[in-house]
Amino acid sequence: MTFDKKTIWITGASSGIGKSLAIALSNYDCKLIISSRRTEALEQVKQLCRNPESVYVLALDLADTESLPQLTEKAISAFGTIDILVNNGGISQRSPILETSIEVDRKLMEVDYLGTVALSKALLPHFVSRQSGHYVVVSSLMGKFSSHYRSAYCGAKHALHGFFDALRLEHDKDQIKVTMICPGFVNTNVARNALIGDGSKQGYQDDMTENGLDVDVFVQKMIKAIRKEKFEAYIGKFEKFGVYVKRLSPRLIHKLVMRSKVR
Repeated sequence: MTFDKKTIWITGASSGIGKSLAIALSNYDCKLIISSRRTEALEQVKQLCRNPESVYVLALDLADTESLPQLTEKAISAFGTIDILVNNGGISQRSPILETSIEVDRKLMEVDYLGTVALSKALLPHFVSRQSGHYVVVSSLMGKFSSHYRSAYCGAKHALHGFFDALRLEHDKDQIKVTMICPGFVNTNVARNALIGDGSKQGYQDDMTENGLDVDVFVQKMIKAIRKEKFEAYIGKFEKFGVYVKRLSPRLIHKLVMRSKVR
């Protein structure tokens, strides 16, 4: 699969993985639609792209699911079609279950799961009518196994796999592809912006994230997985092997994660 002549819509594009991906994809002969809540930050990303005139800024809030069908129509009209939707927008969480309010669990599900599902469903008729389309979903290794202090995040990411595996099955006949991208630790601001038990931001970086993959290195691996139309791609350092350990021995991955006590 090539990105040339394609229109690619990226959510969560104002920073981190989404920002790096937009800049990297701008080196191809493609059109980009970049979205997040922050219009000013998106405009800055647009200017960093190789061909800013081929980049359309569309602000949206994944938590506002009622607005997404109308915004999807606006996205389609920007360049006439959409070929790939990169569902990258979302938030993380860092707090013990006993200290995490149900409002935080609800927020993670509303943004990371329901917002992503609502946007994907809004675009689905367009993909079906064209008998072509590719969903790229930035999940997490935490969508395959769990760790301390991420209960709400793990729940939302696990849910994404269930939904998009079903979508892939139902719409195989319509030539619609689904690629689940599962990052390990990537050096972005995800930990700083993670919600703690009372719903406020953690506000600081953790060592594992700080020492994770460089975001531009991660994005190149992500692009390779998208081009190969992989069903799932596990991208990280040693932590990615946890997926395979979980398959072989759920009890062993439990022991290994217990020892790590990753914050």
